[in-house]
Amino acid sequence: MAPENFTRVTEFILTGVSDSPKLQLPLFLVFLVLYVLTMAGNLGIITLASVDSRLQTPMYFFLRHLAIINLGNSTVIAPKMLINFLVKKKTTSFYECATQLGGFLFFIVSEVIMLALMAYDRYVAICNPLLYLVVVSRRLCFLLVSLTYLYGFSTAIVVSSCVFSMSYCSSNVINHFYCDNVPLLALSCSDTYLPETVVFVSAATNVVGSLIIVLVSYFNIALSILKIGSSEGRKKAFSTCASHMMAVTIFYGTLLFMYVQPRSNHSLDTDKMASVFYTLVIPMLNPLIYSLRNKDVKSALQRFMTNQCYPLKQCHFKLYR
Repeated sequence: MAPENFTRVTEFILTGVSDSPKLQLPLFLVFLVLYVLTMAGNLGIITLASVDSRLQTPMYFFLRHLAIINLGNSTVIAPKMLINFLVKKKTTSFYECATQLGGFLFFIVSEVIMLALMAYDRYVAICNPLLYLVVVSRRLCFLLVSLTYLYGFSTAIVVSSCVFSMSYCSSNVINHFYCDNVPLLALSCSDTYLPETVVFVSAATNVVGSLIIVLVSYFNIALSILKIGSSEGRKKAFSTCASHMMAVTIFYGTLLFMYVQPRSNHSLDTDKMASVFYTLVIPMLNPLIYSLRNKDVKSALQRFMTNQCYPLKQCHFKLYR
C-alpha cells in the first residue's frame, strides 16, 4: 500500500500506568511522593559529595555522577507522567516524544556504564588498597565519566534516530507511560527489522558487557573478603557488598527482562510495570542503598546541617542581645 494513502502521525497518546479513572489521583500522589523523594535523595548526595572535603574520593565522585544520572532519568519521565494523571487528553508531540526517548536512553545507558565503573572502583579499593589512589586517579575518573556521557549520548542519538526514522501512520496510542522504543516500534507501519536489530544489539551489548564487569569485580571482591582474618571485618564488608549487589541485581534484572528478548515474547503491560522500577523506584532507592547507610555520608550530612544551622544561631543570638 502506498505511503500517501496514510495520514502521518504528528502526535502520540500515552495510555499511562493505568487507564482506570478512579486510580488516576491515587497514582498521581504515589508517583509524586516517589519523585519528590528521588529529587531530595539525589540532590542531597550531589550536594554532600560536592561540598564536603572528606568525600572528595573516587568512590564519591562516581556516586555523585550516579546521583546526577538518576535525577536526570527520573526528570525525563516523571513530570510528563504526573501531568498525564491529571488531564484527559494524554498526548505528546512527535518531537517531544523523540526528545523524551533520547533523554531516557542517554541516562539509562550512562547508568549502566556508571554501575560498572563503580564496581571496578570497589574492586581496586578492596583488592589493591595500597595502589587505589594511583590506579583510580583524579584524571582517570574525569576521563571515565566523560567517556560514559559521550557513549550514552552517542547511543541515544543512534537508537532514537533509528526508531523515529520509521513511518508512523496508523495507530498513535503508545501502550506505556513514556515514549519507549519497544511500544513505539509496535506502532510503525514500516519494516522494523533494522531498528529492532539496533535496539536489541545495543541493549544486549551494554547490559551484558557491563554486567560481566560487575560480576567479575564482585567475584574478586568476595575472594578478597574471605581472606580477611577478622570475622567482624568480613561481616561488615559482605554487608556493604550485599547492599550494592541488591541494587545492581534489581537494576540489571529489569533491564534484561525488558530488552534482551525477542519482540514476540514481549508483554507491553508487564514491561510497563517493570519500567517503573528503573525509572522511578531504583533512582529513589540508590541514595539509601549507596550512601545513607554509609557512615561517611552520615557524618558529612551532620557537618553540613551543623554549618547551616550555626549562622542562624548566631543571627538569632544577635537579635536578642
